[in-house]
Amino acid sequence: MSKLLEYRKKLNYTQDELSDKSGVSVRTIQRIEAGAELKGHTLKVIAQALNVNPSELKDATAVEPSYNYPLIKVINLASLVFFIPLANIVVPLVIMHAKKEKNEITKQIVSIQILWILAIVIVFFMVQTLQNAFSLHKQLTLSVLLGCILINIIIVLRNAFEIDKNKQLRIKLNYSIV
Repeated sequence: MSKLLEYRKKLNYTQDELSDKSGVSVRTIQRIEAGAELKGHTLKVIAQALNVNPSELKDATAVEPSYNYPLIKVINLASLVFFIPLANIVVPLVIMHAKKEKNEITKQIVSIQILWILAIVIVFFMVQTLQNAFSLHKQLTLSVLLGCILINIIIVLRNAFEIDKNKQLRIKLNYSIV
């Protein structure tokens, strides 16, 4: 039961009476009582109409989504299949869709790998260009690629440890590509 419904029933107000007192439509009150978030101006005027503090109307029990963290960890570790080009994107995507575990964390995992692939392609071509332009050592390309692969391994393992420890990603993007 929502906090608004509790307070409204406690004061013996009907939805129409609360609507008249607050100036908020009956439909809005119905949506809030059904679970819509109460915020902003609506929160203030309803709190005034009920003579309560606005913070008391906020539902204290925020529902945290339930994730299958062991599966998320598997999806993350599947990104280490980098010997086959693009497998570090395809394998996690296939697992994600097959197991229906499409959430913000798994989207971030795949987004990081997409960004990593784009970065490694750009770095590879830059190294090739510099190598041809300045007659640099032929092992430079291999060294840079191994360094990029090592960075990806560190990112994936760091995120795997963080998923175990804090149920979130340590290294993530501010946006999702997927």
